[in-house]
Amino acid sequence: MIEATEPLKILHLISQHPESTGSGFYVQNIISQAAAAGHQNFLIAGITGSQIPHIPGIDRDCCRFVRFENGDLNFTIPGMSNVMPYSSSRFDALNARQLTAYERVFAETIRQAAQDFSPDILHTHHLWLASSVARTVLPDLPMVTSCHSTDLRQFVQCPHLRERVRPSCLKIDRVLALSRDQSKKIQEIHGITAARIDIVGGGYDQELFIPSVKAQAPPIRLLYAGKLSLAKGVDWLLQTFAGLHDPRLHLHIAGSGSGEEARQCLNLAEKEGSRVTVHGGINQQELARLMGSCHIFVLPSFYEGLPLVLLEAVASGCRIIATDLPGCQELLAGAGPDLAAFVNLPVLSTIDRPDPKDLGILQTHLAAAVTGMADRVRIAPSPPLAEASRITSVSSWRAVFERILVSYEKAMAG
Repeated sequence: MIEATEPLKILHLISQHPESTGSGFYVQNIISQAAAAGHQNFLIAGITGSQIPHIPGIDRDCCRFVRFENGDLNFTIPGMSNVMPYSSSRFDALNARQLTAYERVFAETIRQAAQDFSPDILHTHHLWLASSVARTVLPDLPMVTSCHSTDLRQFVQCPHLRERVRPSCLKIDRVLALSRDQSKKIQEIHGITAARIDIVGGGYDQELFIPSVKAQAPPIRLLYAGKLSLAKGVDWLLQTFAGLHDPRLHLHIAGSGSGEEARQCLNLAEKEGSRVTVHGGINQQELARLMGSCHIFVLPSFYEGLPLVLLEAVASGCRIIATDLPGCQELLAGAGPDLAAFVNLPVLSTIDRPDPKDLGILQTHLAAAVTGMADRVRIAPSPPLAEASRITSVSSWRAVFERILVSYEKAMAG
């Protein structure tokens, strides 16, 4: 068994753009922490065309990319979510020829990277096709896979692909879950035993997201940050905001999307004129500044794993309004009403969308939560910082990586 203090050679794999989305930021931070601890990193990732990303903590020579659109594969990169912040296709729309080509190119890239790098361990992201390919290509290399919840949603939405995924994923040494609820879902969906699942959680950048002194209200600044999609609830947030004729409130929307859903969200924002500021896609530094200036962070999602953006918002001194998804409740466990308010969700008609008849009552509940939290901001612009610190104290990326190192050791010992 290799001790945690001995440098490791870690081969990382993510099938989509590594410089955006929650799983991409997760990969970046794990690579950064590994490099800081003296370990060697090698990254395989999917990209579009010649858009080479810069990933801190890893040299360009230690990266291999599967290029979509006029590259290794001549179709648009499929996203783990049906709506991505960049141009993407959907796994359920790939034909047999494209699926075969996808698996073949990833297999060739993984095999070559393993030959060039001679890794001690393989760390993949998403219990999905690329991880399945990696387990098949490198059956004897110790392997851990991080689940990000979007992979579980793909498994439900793409029943015709399950047999391409499940057999190999059952052979992964350790599966890393973000939360207790996610661990249960992995067991239910994949049949992976609890003994092979480690709950490592998610993290935030303690140096970037720090408590700030909030300006006196009004205006009371609300913020949503994330993909512009219906599964994230951006449309009903904007529809709810449109019905709040409160001159104290100003809503900021940060994030991007593609396709009709993003256009629908942007059209709703445009109708509100100067009451809503749309920032588009922004980097982590810009997000930290924006969170530092806002009073309330709103996460109206219908589907989440462990939303790390909530950690960033809490660390930045924001009050929180979120739907009562298990991941949100687990992350904010014990938060008092002066810090967090939850909006109860009805039974969803699909995995990430309620029945349209329930949207009216949802808007009523969200409006009440916004109004109530706005009243708290008027009295005290910042929430109790000691309570916020308690929630974020175990969620630095360093602490997360230390838990991941334990999983590496278990995988190598097995």
